[in-house]
Amino acid sequence: MWRPGLRVSERARGWLVPLVAVVLLAQMAVAMVTAAVRQTPTIDEPVYVGAAADYLHGYGLRHNAEHPPLGKLVIAAGVAFSGARVDGADFDGGQGAWGRHLLYESGNDPGRLLLAARLPVIVLTLLFGVVVFRFARELAGRWGAVLALALYACSPDVVAHGSLATLDVPTAGFLLTSVWLLWRARTRPRWCLPLAGAALGAAVATKMSALAAFPVLVGLAALSAWAPGGARRWRRAVLGAAVVALAAVAVVWAVYALADPRLRWAPRQHVPDVAGLRGHLVALLPFPEAYRDGTRIQFHLETYPWEGFLFGRVYTGSLWYYLPAALLVKTPLGALALWAAGAVAVLAVRRLRPAAPYVLLPALVLLAAAMRGSRDFGTRYAVFLPMFLAVAAGCVLAVRWRWVPVVSGALAVWVAVSSLRTYPYYLPYANEAFGGTAATRRHLHDSNVDWGQDLGRLADRLRERYPGERVWLVYKGSGVPSAYGIDAEDPRRVPEGDVHGLLVVSDSAAAKARGRLADLLAGSREVDRVGYSITLYRR
Repeated sequence: MWRPGLRVSERARGWLVPLVAVVLLAQMAVAMVTAAVRQTPTIDEPVYVGAAADYLHGYGLRHNAEHPPLGKLVIAAGVAFSGARVDGADFDGGQGAWGRHLLYESGNDPGRLLLAARLPVIVLTLLFGVVVFRFARELAGRWGAVLALALYACSPDVVAHGSLATLDVPTAGFLLTSVWLLWRARTRPRWCLPLAGAALGAAVATKMSALAAFPVLVGLAALSAWAPGGARRWRRAVLGAAVVALAAVAVVWAVYALADPRLRWAPRQHVPDVAGLRGHLVALLPFPEAYRDGTRIQFHLETYPWEGFLFGRVYTGSLWYYLPAALLVKTPLGALALWAAGAVAVLAVRRLRPAAPYVLLPALVLLAAAMRGSRDFGTRYAVFLPMFLAVAAGCVLAVRWRWVPVVSGALAVWVAVSSLRTYPYYLPYANEAFGGTAATRRHLHDSNVDWGQDLGRLADRLRERYPGERVWLVYKGSGVPSAYGIDAEDPRRVPEGDVHGLLVVSDSAAAKARGRLADLLAGSREVDRVGYSITLYRR
């Protein structure tokens, strides 16, 4: 007997999950575009935008050799669309100076150019959300996919860095895509293995830090080819690993050829010698010389005595526990709970155990590699975790306990509310256990809270509330204050007694203040804040 109510209900359920997924991605798009429109250049963005313009106008690989070209080629799509004027044929300055020249001295509208550069990364971030959804659906079903996508779409770190013309989110997303394709290669090896290799190559061609995952993913390719069973397992495993490795290498070469078809390489910056095991490994990399030199530069940067800041302590060097501690501050509490539960579910539920090496192992290896780095600058170095662990969290719903869907849903709502409360200030987010976004500056610095993004907001605040006042500015960022109408002097360049009026200091500079700046802050009182990253003092 035909039961129309039942059919309508089934049809509605069929549409409900895709509709929820679209809504989640739509709100994520709104959040990222809003952030992209309002934020001025972060410290790294002018460098990448300048390199993107180089590729577009045939200037080759002259700038930013320490990062491969693919992420900047993605940014270049936006630069091309913006119609920016590029006059750098005879420019002989460094990569930072070139980026600022392009934004502020070439007759371009810096806001329009920067937004155009950010939009391709935003689109890519949304597409990676589709990967999270599809991966989780294959493991945990449709509602597990919804849960995973909700955590991804509401992750303050993913929204913050997915709305910038930078390389962290593209690298992490390409790695996740490669792992998802390797998982699918267990049943569809002919198409999925080459595509997984291409995605791995895309990650390695975006940031050299992805090299840490290269042997892991090649091993997973062998595992996927081995999985079907039968005769010739070893041959299939070796062939699968070779296909992925060769495809990845081919993509890296193709990316460099796209950036400069003649593969000219005459480095403008010093390329250091790298001795020992690292030097031998770099020499063995099957990539263009420009890539190997970029890797040498990265290894040399690891030897610098960088300054860090964690929970009010300024230190020189790095702390092995910095990234886990920073993630505790900057991850919504509900997400932390679901990440942990998801990891346990993947290991405990029998039908999910085959997925554990795919979902958990790459994330663990990448985190271990990032923790060994010398630059304690932000959770952006671990932005792969909100992607991989969102997939793991979706697997919680594979646990057949009655209360699991209710608790998981409540935790997901908590994540969404926490993310909504920080809108549109995603970059300086901190969870409620650490005082919320307003308190992040007390615990962390640099790209965790203050990356130069609020210079435009500062200009608006000064015009609205402090017109005509004398302004002293210590700004940490790549923006040019005068381009936004800010007329200010550096208080560290004049006698302390001459500094009176409004003292404006980036929170990262205040966190590590010493000498003259520390004395100036000690004799001032806080009167205002801008964007949770810049503090105004009265002196």
